[in-house]
Amino acid sequence: MDSGLKIAQVASLAGDPARANILASLMDGRALTASELAYLSGVSPQTASGHLAKLTQAGLLALEKQGRHRYFRLASPLVGRMLEGIMVVAQHDPAPHRAGWRGGEALRNARSCYDHMAGRIAVGMADTLVARAHIVLSQDGGEVTPAGRAFFAGLGMALPSTSRRVFCRPCLDWSERRPHLAGALGACLLSHALERGWVQRLRDTRALSVSPAGGEALVRLFGVARPGGSAPCTPLGQCPRPLHFK
Repeated sequence: MDSGLKIAQVASLAGDPARANILASLMDGRALTASELAYLSGVSPQTASGHLAKLTQAGLLALEKQGRHRYFRLASPLVGRMLEGIMVVAQHDPAPHRAGWRGGEALRNARSCYDHMAGRIAVGMADTLVARAHIVLSQDGGEVTPAGRAFFAGLGMALPSTSRRVFCRPCLDWSERRPHLAGALGACLLSHALERGWVQRLRDTRALSVSPAGGEALVRLFGVARPGGSAPCTPLGQCPRPLHFK
C-alpha cells in the first residue's frame, strides 16, 4: 500500500474528535473500559464501541480481556509518540501570533506521556541530567554515562539492561516545546517517582500531582524547584534553554 494512503488512513482515524479524545485519554499508558472511554470522550457507549472497533482494527489500540471486562490501551509506544507529535504540531503557532498556554497548570507542571513523564518538571530533570553529564542526548537517542549510572544506582533505580525499545531519547514536550526524556530510561524514571510517592496520578487526567516528599526530592536530587504560578520549572539558578545535543 502506498505510504501516502497509509498516512491518510491513520490521520482520518485520529482526526475524528471523539476518536482523538479516546486516544488522548489513553496517553498515560493505562487500560480503560469502553464505558470509561465513552464518558471521557463525551459520546454514547454505542458510538464509543464503533470508534474502539475501528481503532483496534487499525492497530492503534490493543484489547485486553479480564473475565467479563474488556480493556483498551494504546497498542504500542509508537502510537504514543505519534500522538505526542500531533500535539506538538497542534500547539504550535508561528510568532508573533503564538497563543499562550491554555491547558491548565496542573497538566503543564507534570503529566504522563504514555509511560514517561512530561511537563515543566520533566523538562527540568532532563536539563539537569544533561548539564551534570549524567546523560548525553542526540537528535535521535541518548546514552547514560558512567557518572549517570552511578547517580541512578544511588537513587535505587535498576536500569534495564536489554530492551526491544529505544533505551533513551529526547521527546519534544508539547507544552514547553523543549525535550523531556522518553524511552526505557524515561519509563524507569516515572515508575521510580510513582513507587517512591514523589508523584501521584490524578483521576480522569494525565496530570500528575507532586507530593511534599517529591518536591523535596526534585530540589535535592535534580535541582528542580516544584513550579508555582507561571514560572518555568528549570534547574535552580538557570534560565529556560534548549538542550544542546552532542
